[in-house]
Amino acid sequence: MNQPGSDPDEQAPGLTSAVPARHLLLPEWVGNYRQAWLKGDVIAGLTAGAVVIPKALAYATIAGLPVQVGLYTVLVPMTIYALLGTSRPLSVSTTTTLAILAGSALSQISPAGDPGMLMAASATLTLLVGAMLVLAGLLRLGFVANFISEPVLVGFKAGIGIVIVLDQLPKLLGIHIEKGSFTHNVFATVQGVGHASLPTVAVGVFMVLILMGMKRFTPRLPAPLIAVAIGIVGMSMLGLERFGVSAVGVVPIGLPGLTLPLGSMVAELWPSALGIALMSFTETIAAGRAFALSDEPSPQPNRELVATGIANLGGAFLGAMVAGGGTTQTAVNRLAGAHSQLAGLVTAMLALGTCLLLAPFIGLMPNATLAAVVIVYSIGLIEPTEFRDILSVRRTEFIWAVVAMIGVMLLGTLQGIVVAIIVSLVALAYQVSDPPVHILGRKPGTNVYRPQSAEHADDEHFDGLLLLRPEGRIFFANAERVALKMRSCLEEARPCVVILDLRSVFDLEYTALKMLTQAQQRLGEKGIALWLVGMSPSVCAMVIKAPLGSALGEACLFLNLEQAVAQFQRQSTKR
Repeated sequence: MNQPGSDPDEQAPGLTSAVPARHLLLPEWVGNYRQAWLKGDVIAGLTAGAVVIPKALAYATIAGLPVQVGLYTVLVPMTIYALLGTSRPLSVSTTTTLAILAGSALSQISPAGDPGMLMAASATLTLLVGAMLVLAGLLRLGFVANFISEPVLVGFKAGIGIVIVLDQLPKLLGIHIEKGSFTHNVFATVQGVGHASLPTVAVGVFMVLILMGMKRFTPRLPAPLIAVAIGIVGMSMLGLERFGVSAVGVVPIGLPGLTLPLGSMVAELWPSALGIALMSFTETIAAGRAFALSDEPSPQPNRELVATGIANLGGAFLGAMVAGGGTTQTAVNRLAGAHSQLAGLVTAMLALGTCLLLAPFIGLMPNATLAAVVIVYSIGLIEPTEFRDILSVRRTEFIWAVVAMIGVMLLGTLQGIVVAIIVSLVALAYQVSDPPVHILGRKPGTNVYRPQSAEHADDEHFDGLLLLRPEGRIFFANAERVALKMRSCLEEARPCVVILDLRSVFDLEYTALKMLTQAQQRLGEKGIALWLVGMSPSVCAMVIKAPLGSALGEACLFLNLEQAVAQFQRQSTKR
């Protein structure tokens, strides 16, 4: 029987379950659409578009691509995802993270920034990302999104935010620097401050103040759209170009043309595409889960992989850059009243209208305005309070977050993904390799057994009895460590009976069973009995099948600590 809100197609085995064929012809949400949702979806789509389109234009420049690529990325992937995706409010175009990752990859192909070469490289990169996402969805690899821990993701995004802000500062200052490593860019920007264009700085600072003020005092208004409109009007009416303020330039009007990927670039771009695909999916599923309502089905990871992958495949041939779900734009979409994927289609139609009618006006936009939009919204990736909260809970995970941040800044964004994954896996290995083993005492006057501590110094302990409670999965990576901790407790207590409370152990691997068997033999040689308590059905079945079960017998297996302690006290009375 399926759980409420689940989709049988997602749970059914086989590759085709990722996106059922009927949903390719008629989107799932269309059949369940309610007329009451229409007004909210239209308003949300228009509102989100007012935020998404200016930001997409800015993100295209981060990647070193023409601004119209941002429009195409809102138009094509957004439309495809709305037809195939499982998240109702998710808004799919490009994001700050994806843009800078793409820019890093494309700069390796064309350091000189040749437009034709960059467009071909972008099409190839987007095609690779899309193919990898689709393949991962068909192979049901959606669980991979969980491999990056939250503290590491916080550090990674903070590093991305710092890198983006540094990348945009020269545009805000009206200077040009030769791009290099993070430290090189820092020194080059500092040295170039003396050559800054004051009119450009004035425009940039004015735009930053508008954006930050509107975020603070009028959050419901589309601040990026208003800033872009002010920039365009100011450029045309005040003639800012004669003061040295540069504009975006000519933006082609009309629909995107066919862009063909180049097979010769695949070998050089596929490692970058793999990292971008992972980050695209991670951001997409995180945004989809974060804004799903309690009465909505949760986004289905494998189908999200396929939907986002096909969105990238379609965009690759129509001038779009790498795409994924964005947290900020999804938040705007949901808060504005989105009930279904129709809101995404409305946003895409607004991008289409911009392509056909408003493109000439976009060319008048000051570059400083785009830089201001990018900087203001990229700063949101840097969350000092998140670092503080992590530090208040656990210092080790705070260090992991800082390592991920520094890795992105010093090694580069693509290498930073590798650092983030490695740090997450090392963190996981560290946690599972050293599970706690508690000595238990009984709270006076109760049947509550709890770990020994200075706060509970008056808890009851029993002469000749040692109560131990290991926690977590015990397997080959930590069995020896658990054995060492238990041995240390034994040497200090010198008991007659050792009771292992296994209710917090959900799995015993063969190596752990062998360790317990050897421990039971050594204890028996010293005249010490080993009893096991509180095993789950699966752990109990494994113990009984193993030699350990035969060696202990039913007399040494108990359902709970009360029974085991009572049995020990009866035996002690008889002695």
